[in-house]
Amino acid sequence: MTLLFVVVVIAAGAAGGALSGLMIGGKDLGKQLAGMMGAFYGLTSTVPAAVAVALYFIFRTH
Repeated sequence: MTLLFVVVVIAAGAAGGALSGLMIGGKDLGKQLAGMMGAFYGLTSTVPAAVAVALYFIFRTH
């Protein structure tokens, strides 16, 4: 269950970052580059938060 949570949060972070990158820099950088950069930067904040919450729930139940 915890692994599913982490995977879903990472996918949502990548999708949200890609959409934000397209909206912000799609015209200037090109849609493909802006989407890839947005997905990368969306993950840089999402992954540590997802891992921290998952670890909290793992250790809280034990």
